[in-house]
Amino acid sequence: MEWLTIGAFARACRLSPKALRLYDELELLRPARVDPHTGYRYYAPAQLEQARLVAWLRRLGMPLARIRTVCALPPAAAAAEIRAYWAEVEAQTAVRRDLAAFLVDELTAPPRKDTTMLELRYCAHSDRGRVRAANQDTAYAGARLLAVADGYGPAGALAGSAAVAALRFLEGAELPAGDVLNVLEDAVHGASEAARDAGGTEETGTTLTALLWTGSRLALVHIGDSRAYLLRGGALFRITHDHTVVQSLVDEGRLTAEEAFTHPQRALLLKALTTAAPDLRLRDAEPGDRYLLCSDGLSAVVPDATVRELLTSAPDPEAAVHALVDAANAAGGPDNVSCVVADLVADPVPDPVADPVATTV
Repeated sequence: MEWLTIGAFARACRLSPKALRLYDELELLRPARVDPHTGYRYYAPAQLEQARLVAWLRRLGMPLARIRTVCALPPAAAAAEIRAYWAEVEAQTAVRRDLAAFLVDELTAPPRKDTTMLELRYCAHSDRGRVRAANQDTAYAGARLLAVADGYGPAGALAGSAAVAALRFLEGAELPAGDVLNVLEDAVHGASEAARDAGGTEETGTTLTALLWTGSRLALVHIGDSRAYLLRGGALFRITHDHTVVQSLVDEGRLTAEEAFTHPQRALLLKALTTAAPDLRLRDAEPGDRYLLCSDGLSAVVPDATVRELLTSAPDPEAAVHALVDAANAAGGPDNVSCVVADLVADPVPDPVADPVATTV
């Protein structure tokens, strides 16, 4: 066999000799032959394809441990793993992009004078549904904080309500304009600890989707399969990404959105509040925006087109919340269903639900 020296192999695959020595030590790309006297490494020409794949994956920024996984897979499975990795990168990039835009705005925006004050008008409701014996959801709405948690496991209701309760201090907390995400991240860490303590077992946990109003923007925290939507200009946008097995299959192109809606394992979570770090981001807000936070008891049975229709036609948050819950129950109510709807309004009139609303059943 015609062996390639480490230098020749490095030039052919565009990996440095230093990188090749590291990959040998990590058992990621072993040389075909090592001289027993000199320790000099030699490679077979057939190894070039794998070496080039490693080089390309490193250029993508993929961690070495994940590259090892990809290289051990057959081509179709390796392609699916690369798609899944890139979907994660794009999601993380979106979070950083939002933060960068926020910081640029804060540093360059002129002082605001005579700015129209915006406030939230809101309503929250949680319903047991028509099948479940108990309600493990928690829904909360206040002047600053909107939240939905969907607990699971033996003490899911306790975990969800503890997580939301741990965030409620944000209603009166100071929110420095340039430090909102750090404040929210610390608060979510406390919510995770509270949920873990309340649940008491590894089988218990909760999702969490919450919006924090800063007076000019909304800070979003999300983990699990509860959702947040924005209705703006008559169009409905989902502003969260489900952390579920089915959503990962959609991201990889192995399922369509229509197939995911009816998939038997659509509720199988990849992340929950007590097991992983949530998504955090900032969102610009406009007068007239209507926000919906809901547990999967709504989104799993009521199509987005129907959700948009009900949100558009409801005259106020209270009417919207009850219309959405009724729609979920009319579709069989197979799960607990919780909804929070909030309108961003200028110079609001006194609101009959101006006090914070927290509901569990």
